[in-house]
Amino acid sequence: MIAKRLALAAAILLPLCLLYARAGAEFAIATIDIAFLTHSARTRTWAWARQPWFLIALAWWAAEMLCSLPIPSLGLGPGGWKSFGQALVLIRLLLLPAALGTFVLDTPRARQSFWAVIAACEAWILFECWQQELFGVNIFGDHRWGDGSLTGPFWAPRAGPPYTHLLFLTALPIVAALIARKGTAPKLAAAAFAIIGFATALIIGQRMPFLLAGLGLVVTALAFRPVRLPAIALGILVILAIPALKIVSPPSFDKLVGETSLQIRHFAKSPYGELYTRATVMIEHSPWHGYGFNGFLYFCPEPKFDAGLPALGIGPTNLARGACNIHPHNFYLQAAIDAGIGGLALFAALNLAWLLALARGMLRQPMQLGAFIGVLTYAWPLASTDNFAVLPMAGWLFVMLGLGLAFTSADPQSPPQSGPPEPQALYQRERHALILTGAPP
Repeated sequence: MIAKRLALAAAILLPLCLLYARAGAEFAIATIDIAFLTHSARTRTWAWARQPWFLIALAWWAAEMLCSLPIPSLGLGPGGWKSFGQALVLIRLLLLPAALGTFVLDTPRARQSFWAVIAACEAWILFECWQQELFGVNIFGDHRWGDGSLTGPFWAPRAGPPYTHLLFLTALPIVAALIARKGTAPKLAAAAFAIIGFATALIIGQRMPFLLAGLGLVVTALAFRPVRLPAIALGILVILAIPALKIVSPPSFDKLVGETSLQIRHFAKSPYGELYTRATVMIEHSPWHGYGFNGFLYFCPEPKFDAGLPALGIGPTNLARGACNIHPHNFYLQAAIDAGIGGLALFAALNLAWLLALARGMLRQPMQLGAFIGVLTYAWPLASTDNFAVLPMAGWLFVMLGLGLAFTSADPQSPPQSGPPEPQALYQRERHALILTGAPP
């Protein structure tokens, strides 16, 4: 029990640490993992290690370590022992969702408390974005970023990704609970809540997070019948609001629309185009074992990767145009550069396995559906991303994943429904306070 209480305390602190204290987040993750492994060894419960997603995760981790292991005679591990050490500690992240899903968050009260902390973090990002939009500075005195995007509670434009990934996990349970109540006022409150949530994604002014928020809205409309028509209406409203952004928030409009149009027209020579071209050339040079963990950071500047992609009519890349960075800004390109085509296949299979695991029973629980959408927006391949295994963004992924998996572990025998719950069934569950607590119906 002591190990479990310690792990739960660390889990409650983890989302808060992901906002501002990366070292604290690493300590919290280590505490959760150690407590989990100690409990598993003491009770001899290792069933969690046989879950399909975890087996695939172990295979991907092994591929990362193998390709990072310094064996020059085989062309492996050109990044040396530093690269191998970074690959080795990936296991801490892979253990985290298993620990949260099967050990830490195994009660409705624990899930509700954990969700409440995540929701508070999301509310803080939202509040600070609006403060910066309305008053010019956030609570720390930081102004809007030079490119027009809002920084929210951070000093740099980092508000968009965590806000978007957490949006549906935090908003869907509240919206569902409000819609389930009788009367007009709760439904109007649900509409206002959803509009404010999406308006925030819009004014932040970061292109990819806004597009991923749109993806989440589409999934919500398809999967959750009680909010299907409101979700469609909200999507239409958001589309109509984009031109109005030019009047309400010109810097956000310029970033979201103007710069996007320019980059699409000249994508190959844009910084992202240069990065993706360079990454593809690197994969062509070492398709089977890659360059080990963080290979893009260590080897991207080498002149042999300047070639471009003549078959696609894309000329040589240029470091001055941003062809190299600390990572290739796409998880799947990063996986291929780190561990070759085999590593890419395992990484793609891992993301699919996560989504399949979360999909079991998600149509019965708005919170679980929100976790599914959060992981989907993170795993979506056509996106500009951060480094996959670096906090804080990786931490948010595994936090959402762990909470979502906790629902499947709580009700392991119940098969998924063939469709969304009927509104009346949703109302009944809400009356018994089951939506927010995550208790099995």
